[in-house]
Amino acid sequence: MRKKRNYKREHSPDFKFNSIIVGRFINYLMEDGKKIVAEKIMYGAFDIIKEKIKGDPLAVFDKAIENVSPLVEVGTRRIGGANYQIPKEVRPDRRFVLASRWIIAVARAKKGSAMSNRLADELLLASNNEGGAIKKKQNTHRMAEANRAFAHFSR
Repeated sequence: MRKKRNYKREHSPDFKFNSIIVGRFINYLMEDGKKIVAEKIMYGAFDIIKEKIKGDPLAVFDKAIENVSPLVEVGTRRIGGANYQIPKEVRPDRRFVLASRWIIAVARAKKGSAMSNRLADELLLASNNEGGAIKKKQNTHRMAEANRAFAHFSR
């Protein structure tokens, strides 16, 4: 049976920075189709970052995404009745998806302040190689390193 064709989606940029990456991040941040709420949270976080560092929030965002993006991950493969965790390289588009998910998940897990504050804090921490999202990346890399012996099972 043939594999289904994977169509590349055209992503629209956000209206303020005209950045496709920011537009995609806003879409991941969005819940229940409420894009305006997600945009308010994102731009609020950018305003907080601008106040704190007196610099370009887009540069902080790019640095955070770059720092959180994993290089390797593990995938499960069944061989001879046993399941193995096989390390594999992460595609560039998946790197962005994982980094975005992890940053948003850590920001949502914190409680006690507005989401824009939590997101701004997490982006600042991630741009300095700290925080929960960086921890998640390190755990993923550690897992891949521990299972390096099974790398020969990869296709």
